[in-house]
Amino acid sequence: MCKCCSIKCWFIFFNMVFLASGVALIVIGALQYSTYSEMGSFAGSSLSKIAIVLIAVGVAIALISFMGHIGACTNNFSMVACFVCILLVIIILEILTGAAFYIFRSRVALVQMNSGINIKARGAIYEYKPENRHAINRIQEKFKCCGADTATDWSRSVGWENHGAMPDSCCTVKSEGCGKDKSKVHKEGCIQAIKLFLLKNLVMVGAICIALGVTEVFGLLVGVCLCLHIKRKSYENLS
Repeated sequence: MCKCCSIKCWFIFFNMVFLASGVALIVIGALQYSTYSEMGSFAGSSLSKIAIVLIAVGVAIALISFMGHIGACTNNFSMVACFVCILLVIIILEILTGAAFYIFRSRVALVQMNSGINIKARGAIYEYKPENRHAINRIQEKFKCCGADTATDWSRSVGWENHGAMPDSCCTVKSEGCGKDKSKVHKEGCIQAIKLFLLKNLVMVGAICIALGVTEVFGLLVGVCLCLHIKRKSYENLS
């Protein structure tokens, strides 16, 4: 196999991995969107934007990958060079954004998010508005939690009139009227459950981003080599 073909194969392999990572982000974002939307009534509507960003990034990666793949298969120097340039810009932006976030803004952002979730969740339980009730009950069922901080939050809720019981969605095993028996409800509040869920998602997305960053650097190097080979081949054909 010639050197150019070998580089092209490596480049196509990288593109397949790059495309797979984009599809993975789209799938993760789509699967989590409904959960984040439900959490919006409980912990703030901005959470659903996380899923939208994941989907948008995944779509962008897929489109860029297709461009690189077509360029490599057709030996189109311009398309491969454009792919390399876009990839370089993405890597630089990722480095700058990551550095700015972790060095300057991470503590402030985490404190603000933590405070925002606490205030929104406590207010949602206290008010228990009719338009939010379905989402709140879904959150309590999905995350196996009850109330904002503890199950006793329902005894102070102005929207929940039966202060001697909890909603049935709080129960470890849901059944009609089970919330009247306090021994059958979850004791952990939903704030802690939601924060644990967000932390797990942050770790997962972080791992994907690190793997993606390593793959991007490899793809950039292979892309530059492929550009040089395509350019050299075009000069040889002209001569």
